[in-house]
Amino acid sequence: MANRLSINYEKKPCYDIVFASDFGGLLEELQDLGVKERRAAIIADDNTAALFGEEVRKILNDNCKKVILYSFPAGEEHKTLDTVKAIYKTLIEEKFDRKDLLIALGGGVVGDITGYAAATYLRGIDFIQIPTTLLSQSDSSIGGKTGVDFDGYKNMVGAFYMPKLVYMNIGTLKTLDERQFYSGFAEVMKHGLIKDAMFYEWLLDHMYEIQDKDPLVLEEMVMRSCTIKKLVVEKDPKEQGDRALLNFGHTIGHAIEKYKNFEMLHGECVALGAVAAAFISWKHNWLSMEEYYEIRDMFVPFHLPISIDQIDPEEILALTKSDKKMAAGRIRFVLLKKVGKAVIDSTVTDEDILNALREIHFDEEDAKA
Repeated sequence: MANRLSINYEKKPCYDIVFASDFGGLLEELQDLGVKERRAAIIADDNTAALFGEEVRKILNDNCKKVILYSFPAGEEHKTLDTVKAIYKTLIEEKFDRKDLLIALGGGVVGDITGYAAATYLRGIDFIQIPTTLLSQSDSSIGGKTGVDFDGYKNMVGAFYMPKLVYMNIGTLKTLDERQFYSGFAEVMKHGLIKDAMFYEWLLDHMYEIQDKDPLVLEEMVMRSCTIKKLVVEKDPKEQGDRALLNFGHTIGHAIEKYKNFEMLHGECVALGAVAAAFISWKHNWLSMEEYYEIRDMFVPFHLPISIDQIDPEEILALTKSDKKMAAGRIRFVLLKKVGKAVIDSTVTDEDILNALREIHFDEEDAKA
């Protein structure tokens, strides 16, 4: 029997997260949502459609009124309103109504786009998440954040809209290349750093099993990561308070992501942002120097960057000013009081951010000198 977590809002069950090793239990979960009487649109990028699209469609074919598979080009550059518009057009042409269902099959981009399309098509249609990457399984599929980028600005258009189910086939992680896998690990590490020091230590203790993609270790890792996020989003579903802690590493990370024109993966930028935030935490006398260097260096075995070349700190600082987490003209920055305890701080100055960017900036010319 598959493991599961129940997400509750206002003390009422909202949806389940199901953890499985394959797609064998998917139909049973969908039958509980009454799919016999519904049309289903599987939304995927072209990579995920090629890997899993037909398998999921076959599961649904004899158990839905109609099943379609819609795919769009993979990549953050396609996380736009134009892609959502194309999904709307397909749903209209296929005569989807409010009783029908969207299925997000893929990583964070697919989940965010599908969720936003579901939130806005006919003012709301049910959707489920089938996340297939470590980033989406450990983080982005949980909590109901949906949205798209706008003119290169990350997640500036979106809605809070909850899925009816999250079905995690941990077996899909075997298909990820190393870079994509470790990009997702940045979000896992973040959860330990902000809320659970014991989980952080567990990650370090199971470093080799994680690198080997041991299925039992991966399932436990994803479940523990999701449990941390569950506790945060249940308390603050619309990011009025503590949910902002989940943005640790993201303010500078998003700015680097845009500065590099999305050539770096999201988790790689989050890792750099986390190192920068840990540096500021040290300079605020919350972390010790030893704690800062341990946090920084622990990203290295998981093949995540801790420095970056060819950046302009002033330009990245300017990009942080367009972050949607600004409040009253100041950045609500997430810092660490200690490993496992994050806080929201509005006293971080431009000079703090510039110093942190200089800390992670690797200058090739200086290195040659």
